[in-house]
Amino acid sequence: MEEQRSKYDQALAVYNTQLDDKAVSAEVRRIIEEKLPQNNTKEVLRFLLGSVELTTLKPTDTEESVLALTEKVNRFANDFPHLPHPASICVYPCFAQIISQSLEVDGVEVACVSGNFPSSQALIEVKVAETALALKDGATEIDIVMSVGKFLIGDYETVCDEIDELKEVCGERKMKVILESGLLGGSSNVKKASLLAMYAGADYIKTSTGKEKPAATPESAYVMCQAIREYYEKTGRQVGFKAAGGLNSVADALIYYTIAKEVLGRKWLTNEWFRLGTSRLANLLINELEGRQVDYF
Repeated sequence: MEEQRSKYDQALAVYNTQLDDKAVSAEVRRIIEEKLPQNNTKEVLRFLLGSVELTTLKPTDTEESVLALTEKVNRFANDFPHLPHPASICVYPCFAQIISQSLEVDGVEVACVSGNFPSSQALIEVKVAETALALKDGATEIDIVMSVGKFLIGDYETVCDEIDELKEVCGERKMKVILESGLLGGSSNVKKASLLAMYAGADYIKTSTGKEKPAATPESAYVMCQAIREYYEKTGRQVGFKAAGGLNSVADALIYYTIAKEVLGRKWLTNEWFRLGTSRLANLLINELEGRQVDYF
């Protein structure tokens, strides 16, 4: 066991994972104060709308409600031909088939949370089966939750083995690994979790499920983007970033955009590499762009 654990410790050792939370907060404040105002433009708001993953993960979801959301996405290009469509619709695996059979818009992904979302507390066999079934039913992207408990006790082997096994199930289809950053206990652990997730095969790293508090924070986003940048510089492999949970305003979206732009650079400013997991934000962005109240989604 120690030999296996040391492999992951060795992988982490090539990065600086000893971060000062106060220094991170100060740098995030600086970026927001100095850089955000210049990003509050129609062009950026359009980009943000096109990066939204319309998300419905409620106990009350039904085939009818998910179909209604899908039909709104289908109609969106006709109703707002000058605006970009959302990046994806994100649902539980039991709704993958109805979306994949009903979605008529090219470029909108069918994203499913899987692996016993949101707790990730299940046998790996269950996680594998659920993921495989979601893909069979038409999911084109998979969002899993890192085993937070295993990470916090230092069992990096299990954390990485699970991510690797689920990525093998996904194959070429993109897999996002949710860190549940608010439960990790500070910037150093967010950096370590980000690096381990990427090391194990994540195509994106994602802040949170939105089911725990705190969910996404600018500080966790900053550290995750730092990790993505450093990992890219060392390996040449580009990994995407997704903020989710607690995105309640256009200002929130602009904060995450600004952090990604400053830390990662323009190469990440496409909806292939930058996502926002939310539903309420789509309407707020449309309102801002249209200059009127629109409750579309």
